[in-house]
Amino acid sequence: MTIAQAAPHRAASPTPLADHASLIVHGRDRTGIVAAVGAVLAKHQANIVSLDQYSDNPHGGAFFQRTVFGRDNLKVALPQIEADLRAEMDKGFELDFTLRDLSIPKRVAIFASKAEHCLLDLLWRHRRGELPITVAMVISNHPDTAGEVRSFGIPFFHVPSAGADKSGAEAEHLRLLQGNVDFVVLARYMQILSGEFIGRLGVPIINIHHSFLPAFIGAGPYAKAKERGVKLIGATAHYVTEDLDEGPIIEQDVVRVSHRDTVADLQRRGADVERDVLSRAVRWHSEDRVIRHENHTIVFA
Repeated sequence: MTIAQAAPHRAASPTPLADHASLIVHGRDRTGIVAAVGAVLAKHQANIVSLDQYSDNPHGGAFFQRTVFGRDNLKVALPQIEADLRAEMDKGFELDFTLRDLSIPKRVAIFASKAEHCLLDLLWRHRRGELPITVAMVISNHPDTAGEVRSFGIPFFHVPSAGADKSGAEAEHLRLLQGNVDFVVLARYMQILSGEFIGRLGVPIINIHHSFLPAFIGAGPYAKAKERGVKLIGATAHYVTEDLDEGPIIEQDVVRVSHRDTVADLQRRGADVERDVLSRAVRWHSEDRVIRHENHTIVFA
């Protein structure tokens, strides 16, 4: 493992959303959930600035709600708000909830290989303040992008991962990541993560797949698409599970192509879609807009 030291300056972070919090509620649907949550927030003089909800069946189905609220001196009030919400949820509601201070951006590690377009797009958007995240580090199995990452003031770690045995590389990844990140983004990281690594890491992992899943899974999707004569190509951002390219989908998009496009044309046009899809998925996840439920997602975009 080698380290490329970060530049003296740090990349500008997005402006934190001061005195605001996100509240995610999910569980079994029943009458009175919205009113109960609203009553707790009103008790604490919290102002609801946005509220989205969804039920897959109003008669006892699964219920999902995302609320963003603000109030003065939120950090002081947040522990009591959480305690009161927990007490309210214990009154016969079959619900779980998470509460997060939005002034503290989520910490992310970005994994990349030689393809740089998704990596650099995320770093550029982060520097412009478009992504409410803190980029803790970039990890790559190739040293090629070290200089460009360094120019953003982001620590770069080169961790080779060659051959069938990935245990050494994954052990080093865990040493770097555990306790330091809230989620991981695979920005065209061309390595398969083991189930043991995913389980031990214990944070969400978002991958960009250069195909419109579930079609053309695995390697070489653009060549497969050309062979099939497709008229649309796309990209899919999804959560990583032990099943390759089958995790819950966060976002997808497509672009129209024709028989005149070569494989290189498909790759070039597909790269634009990959950048957009991945950046949206990262932003939505970092803003608590994505709720995982079984093997799919509810996205309050």
